[in-house]
Amino acid sequence: MNSKDTIAAIATAAGSSGIGIIRISGDEAFSVGEKIFKRAGKKSKDEKNLPGDMEEEPRKVCYGYIYDGEELIDEVLVIVMKGPYSYTAQDTVEIDCHGGVLVMKRILETAIRNGARPAEPGEFSKRAFLNGRIDLSQAEAVMDLISAQNEYALKSSARQLRGSVLRKVKELREKLLYEAAFIESALDDPEHVSLEGYPGELEKRLRPVIGEIENLVRSSGNGKVMKEGVRTVIIGKPNAGKSSLLNVLVGEERAIVTDIAGTTRDILEEHIQLEDISLNVVDTAGIRDAKDAVEKIGVSRAMSAAEEADLIIYVVDASVPLDENDRNIMKLIRGRKAVVLLNKTDLAIVVTPGELEEITGYPVICISAKEETGIGELERKVKSMFYEGVIDFNNQIYITNIRHKTALTESLKSLKMVMESIRSGLPEDFYTIDLMAAYEQLGRIIGESVEEDLVNEIFGRFCMGK
Repeated sequence: MNSKDTIAAIATAAGSSGIGIIRISGDEAFSVGEKIFKRAGKKSKDEKNLPGDMEEEPRKVCYGYIYDGEELIDEVLVIVMKGPYSYTAQDTVEIDCHGGVLVMKRILETAIRNGARPAEPGEFSKRAFLNGRIDLSQAEAVMDLISAQNEYALKSSARQLRGSVLRKVKELREKLLYEAAFIESALDDPEHVSLEGYPGELEKRLRPVIGEIENLVRSSGNGKVMKEGVRTVIIGKPNAGKSSLLNVLVGEERAIVTDIAGTTRDILEEHIQLEDISLNVVDTAGIRDAKDAVEKIGVSRAMSAAEEADLIIYVVDASVPLDENDRNIMKLIRGRKAVVLLNKTDLAIVVTPGELEEITGYPVICISAKEETGIGELERKVKSMFYEGVIDFNNQIYITNIRHKTALTESLKSLKMVMESIRSGLPEDFYTIDLMAAYEQLGRIIGESVEEDLVNEIFGRFCMGK
């Protein structure tokens, strides 16, 4: 992939909309724009369509028309950005046109015929990274921002895009590099740089660094929930009210609800929001000793889904006695993150909350899916189960990327090996090896120490035009 040639792509989502954007970037972006764009009100053929002198004002907007040869395609606004004052840090032309699918396709094809080539997925962001406009953690935050599904994920991604992870990683790396450089200087020039008493000093200085990295690794628990949501499975006996609960949580009739036990035969998945936490909810077939072959398959799938879940919501019908099926479900949730709901509390109950708590060992929340009561308490309970402490975006950095967590964990291992070397009285040159290993692992997060194949893999996951 040549990072100097000129690329073009549709930057807005597929489908009709009010506005569409075609982005052109590279050394010949202005030349391509000049060939296909005609500025409105141009007085002579010698006058350029795009601005010529952009030294003092590197970003300008022009109004005019896109032509394919002599054929008018659309009336547009063109934003001209001289490198490095653009997203890619290259000369860039962005065409704001009408958002019809055919219009955008025609403009893109015209740009390609006049010197651009189709961009690969993520190629604009990759160029921004390669040209130093953003680091690798900011590039990944771009896609996280686009795919954010709750307010916490949005805020976390926005902070990372502004460089919160970059600044913290640079700060940690500078501290490690200083220590490694000091040791190397002392070993090269022992007459002028002394290492006497240094191991103890190094141990003191590394403790807060290790503490900061440990905090970042711990934050990845909250970060994973923010970014990916919680895989949640609703289980219970047939007719306990699982599908009714799902409909209440979703806010519409997504699951079929009848008085006939065993209505739900297969799993039904929905994405919902509870108290700023995303739940990927799976409604399952009622768990019982089924005779029907199709229902048996549904029960088997329900059991498998529960095994893979981050959270199990066990729904109990308060109006009927507990039986062997309930006891089998209780065995399934034992030792798992689970919420027990006593449903149909609007009816005459034969199962009390205290009785259910004693048998299951879990706190019980009383609800009525029909009357939509108790749902607020369920929301608060789920949030407390998956977010540690108060979510604060003023100072706290949340690690939402598994690649970042892996690099931090490896860096932490190396620093703990330095501490072990100090306690074992090993020579100082042993410290340098592990200090630099930690330094390199942290560099992987921001892209300063990363293989080309990994860079290609990361940007290959981006959407087209980004």
